[in-house]
Amino acid sequence: MSTSLNYKSFSKEQQTMDTLEKQLICPICLEMFTKPVVILPCQHNLCRKCASDIFQASNPYLPTRGGTTVASGGRFRCPSCRHEVVLDRHGVYGLQRNLLVENIIDIYKQESTRPERKSEQPMCEEHEDERINIYCLNCEVPTCSMCKVFGAHKDCQVAPLTHVFQRQKTELSDGIAVLVGSNDRVQGIISQLEETCRTVEVRIDSSAPQGQVEGASGSSDGAENEPARHVFSFSWLNSLSE
Repeated sequence: MSTSLNYKSFSKEQQTMDTLEKQLICPICLEMFTKPVVILPCQHNLCRKCASDIFQASNPYLPTRGGTTVASGGRFRCPSCRHEVVLDRHGVYGLQRNLLVENIIDIYKQESTRPERKSEQPMCEEHEDERINIYCLNCEVPTCSMCKVFGAHKDCQVAPLTHVFQRQKTELSDGIAVLVGSNDRVQGIISQLEETCRTVEVRIDSSAPQGQVEGASGSSDGAENEPARHVFSFSWLNSLSE
């Protein structure tokens, strides 16, 4: 139970971090925002350097110094919503910094640099430094060695987790094989029943016409035998007269 909870928690945390990272991507450089981050009047964010690059591209004839536009004022469009951004005499340096986004970036980087727990080596909830490596046969849950020695499973029977895994895997494979064999037998019986039903239907369909034919042939045979009976009677009378 604790192992499944660890997996779910790890997966949920990873999804949260991935979603957060997508929100921290600059639409110009397609990288995580580089401080300082400026917020536009339309509430979209840009790296200040990227905002300066857009401004220079939109105003190519303005004088620059060291790659930075030195003229005051100007305008450019937001790359996300195409809203027109009008700059004052301070240029892109007059745009307000988004300190909240910058703080979120710092927190994200700190969380990203923490050592991650590998999903293939789940850790015990009670003893965070211990790997789950044994299986409690009484409680039917995976646990760690410390739980067996000092914890809740000290009076339980345990087995190596790998051995239990292989045994349960074999039992599951055998069960699947039995189910497959049973399914094949059931399908064979169903096929036989369907064939029997078709045979019965054919016999039922052919029985009515056959009876009519037999009735007709019987009447014709009677008509043919009638003269024979007369011939026999005449020959018998002739023998008596002689």
